[in-house]
Amino acid sequence: MSERNGKDAARSGTERAAILLLTLGEGEAAQVLKHMGAKEVQRIGAAMARLSNVSLDEVQSVITEFTASVERQTSVGVGADEFLRKVLVDALGADKAESIIDRISIGRSTKGLEALKWMDPRAVAELIRLEHPQTIAIVLAYLDPDQAAEVLTLLPANMRSEVVARIALLDGVQPSALSELDDIIEKQFAGKSTGKTSVLGGAKAAANIINFLEPSQESVLMEQVAKSDEALAARIEELVFVFDNLLDLDDRGMQELLRQVPSEQLLLALKGADEPLKEKMYKNMSQRAAEMLKDDLEAKGPVRVSEVEGAQKEILKLARKLAEAGTIALGGKGEQFV
Repeated sequence: MSERNGKDAARSGTERAAILLLTLGEGEAAQVLKHMGAKEVQRIGAAMARLSNVSLDEVQSVITEFTASVERQTSVGVGADEFLRKVLVDALGADKAESIIDRISIGRSTKGLEALKWMDPRAVAELIRLEHPQTIAIVLAYLDPDQAAEVLTLLPANMRSEVVARIALLDGVQPSALSELDDIIEKQFAGKSTGKTSVLGGAKAAANIINFLEPSQESVLMEQVAKSDEALAARIEELVFVFDNLLDLDDRGMQELLRQVPSEQLLLALKGADEPLKEKMYKNMSQRAAEMLKDDLEAKGPVRVSEVEGAQKEILKLARKLAEAGTIALGGKGEQFV
């Protein structure tokens, strides 16, 4: 493999998208970015800021790859929706693609809800805190999980468990309900009702939000949910991605994760890890690094449980970011997490 091809292959999909946009110029790139969601813009913007030492050959390679992809997947008679579906399925797999396609469809007729993604969590919390818990649940299910988690922590404590339970029990939302919610937020009626139920909520959505909470907040919240509905709490907990689930990472993914975890943070996190996970991590380090980590663990004195949980949570946040960027694939409880 040539040096150029090797470097290009090492770029993530987000970085290749950033390179492509940088070659378009400010005006054209802005036109592309305005059709993306807040999360995607933030990711690509961060990738643009990080890019360095991009050679002319690498730029040409990215453009050639993009052109070839478009030529392979577009043809006369294929509509925009079908093209979008095909591209997303090829890039992300059927399950995740369907979820994103549904969110794009919702976004076409819910400008108010989409606007919330660009707002500070405090502003969102202030906007919805007096609404009915069911309305708040729909809003949080629509937001990205990390933003939803921040908003949740800013809501009154006595409301949080009820909202999480309602998110977990959501089984789709009628377009008319979304339009009414849009009217509350933006004071306007957006889009036409298609009669199709929008896929929002469910136990998985609740678990994704809980994954971004601090350990102490997570424990209190799940205890409150369990008091009112033990079966529902058990269903959510089954889907929450925990530190031990990193055992399901493949070797390449584990190596990529370990490269980016600060050594002191890893040391703290492993103080509370089971042996199989420790061994998996040792296996994916150099022999010298593994021996040094083992020695440090033995020499490390007692550590507060809160510090261990905090370190594990930070590593999980990093793992989710890498998964969202397509760099690694997280698996837990028999399914992909992102």
